[in-house]
Amino acid sequence: MSSNRSTAIVSRSPRSLREAWVALAGLSAVFLFEMLDNSILNVALPTIGRDLHASTTALQWVTGAYAVVFGGLMLAFGAIADRFGRRRIMLAGLALLGVASLATAFVTTSEQLIAVRAAMGVAAAMTTPGSMALAFRMFDDDDLRVRATTLISTVGLVGLAVGPTAGGFILSIAPWQVLLLVNAPVAVLAIVGLRTGIAPDDPADLHRDPADIPGAALGTATIVFALVAPTLFVNEGAGSWIPWAITAAAVVAAVLFVVRERTARHPLLDLKLVAHPLVSSGLAFKAASGLATAGLGYLVTLQLQLDWGWTPGLASLGMLPQVIVLVAGGALITPLMRRVGLERAAWLSAATVVLGLAVFGLLGRLGYVWVALALVLVAAGMRVVGVVAGTNVLRGLPENRTTIGAALIDTAGEVTAGTGIAVAGTLLAAMFTGPIAAPDWSAHQTGQFRDAVTIASLALTAMAAALVGWGIARSRHAANPAGDAGGAGDAGDAGDAGGAGGAGDADGANAANTARDADGATASADDAAARGAGQPA
Repeated sequence: MSSNRSTAIVSRSPRSLREAWVALAGLSAVFLFEMLDNSILNVALPTIGRDLHASTTALQWVTGAYAVVFGGLMLAFGAIADRFGRRRIMLAGLALLGVASLATAFVTTSEQLIAVRAAMGVAAAMTTPGSMALAFRMFDDDDLRVRATTLISTVGLVGLAVGPTAGGFILSIAPWQVLLLVNAPVAVLAIVGLRTGIAPDDPADLHRDPADIPGAALGTATIVFALVAPTLFVNEGAGSWIPWAITAAAVVAAVLFVVRERTARHPLLDLKLVAHPLVSSGLAFKAASGLATAGLGYLVTLQLQLDWGWTPGLASLGMLPQVIVLVAGGALITPLMRRVGLERAAWLSAATVVLGLAVFGLLGRLGYVWVALALVLVAAGMRVVGVVAGTNVLRGLPENRTTIGAALIDTAGEVTAGTGIAVAGTLLAAMFTGPIAAPDWSAHQTGQFRDAVTIASLALTAMAAALVGWGIARSRHAANPAGDAGGAGDAGDAGDAGGAGGAGDADGANAANTARDADGATASADDAAARGAGQPA
C-alpha cells in the first residue's frame, strides 16, 4: 500500500502551488519554527532570568546554545540527509522538536533550559537544510519554484515580525514556558504536511558513500568555534586571550577539515563542488548579506537606544521599515528575476545590501530618515539574495548533494553574521571609553560612539563589498565555464546529475530557481540581530 501511495504522490510534479498546498504548509511550518522561535523568546529573557534566577551569562546561552548547535550541525545533517533521506531526517528532527518543546514544561533551572534550547538547535539543524532542498525539488517549473520558496520564506518572516508582539501578549496572560510549548503544534503541523504531501525518499536520489565521521567532526568544530569566537570578542574584549584562542582553534580546525576533505575517498563535502562558480558566487553573496544585515541591525539598535535615547519599544518601531520590506518584498522577487535574469538579480541585490550599509555609515548619524533608508535598502537586497544566492548554489550541485548545499547556504550566513557582530562590537569597545550602557554620556563619549559606529559600518561595508566583488567575478566564470578550469568539469557533473535544473539549462533560460531566504533572521539576542531579524538586541 505504501508503494502505491508513494507512486501516486510522485507520478508528476505539481502544476500549481494549490496542488502542493499540503507539502507547502508543512515546509512553511518548518521555517515558521525557525523564525518564530528566536524572536518570540527574546522578549521573555528578563522574565526567564527572574523565574530561574539565571545569571547574565546563562541568559546569553539560553539563546546562544540554540544558535551554536544549529549552525555547527547544519553541514553534518545536510550530508546525513543526502545519504539517508531528506524527508526521513526532517521527520526525525520535527519529532525531536516536539519532544524538546514539551520538555519545557518541566524546566526548573537555567541549565535545563539551555539543554532544551540545544536540543531545539539539533532539531533545527535536521530540518532547515531539508526544507530548502525539498522545496527546490518539488517543482519542475522554475517559476513555481520561485513562488513556492517566496511563499515559505514569507510565512517565516511574518512569524518573525509578529513574534515579539505575540510574545509580549502571551507573557501578560501566561507563563513564559508557553512561548516554547507553541513549537509542539507547529511540529505536528509540519509532520502532517510532510507525511501526506511529500513522497518517501527515492533511493535513486540519494548517495551511498560511507559517512565521513572525521570530516563531520572537524567541520562541526570549525563552525562552532567560528560562531563562539565573535561572542567572546564582544563579551571578553580583544585584550583577552580567550577569544583569540578560540579563533585560532577555528582556523586550525578549518585547515584540518580542508586537508581531510581533499584526501578522503568519500569526503563529507566535495570541495570541487564548492569551487564551482555558481556555488562559490552564491555563497559569497549570501555571506555578504549576512555580514551586512547583522552588523547593521546591531549598530542601529545601539544608536537608537544609547545615542538617541529611544526606548526599546520605540526602537522596535524604528526597525519596522526593515521588517515591512522583508515581509512584503517577496512579491518583487519573481518579476525582478524575469526582467533582469538570475545572475544579474544576484549581484544587483547583493550590491544593494552593500549600498544600504554604506548609506548608514556615511549618513546615518544625520537623522532617522537615513537610517530608515539604509534599513530598506539592506532588507530589499537581502530579500532577493536569500532566494537567488541559494538558487545559484543548488544549480551548481548534483541532485544527491542538494541538502548539504542548502546547509552551506545557511552556514555561510550564520558565520558571517557572527563576524559582523564581532567586528562592530570590537571596534565599539576599542573606541568608546567608559561603560557604554551608562545613562549619561559626556559630549566626548557621544563623539566617540558616533565615530565608532561610522568606522565600524564602513569597515563592514568594505568587507561586504569585497565578498560581492569576488562573487561577481565567480559568477562571470559561471556564465563562461570554459574560462574556469576548476569549475568546468563540475558544471558538467551538475548538469549530468540534473543538479537542480542543470547549470547549462538554467543559464540559457535565465532560470528563476529557488532557495529559502534564511537571512531573514537568527542567532541569540545576538541571535536575532545576527541573522538579520531587525529586532533590537
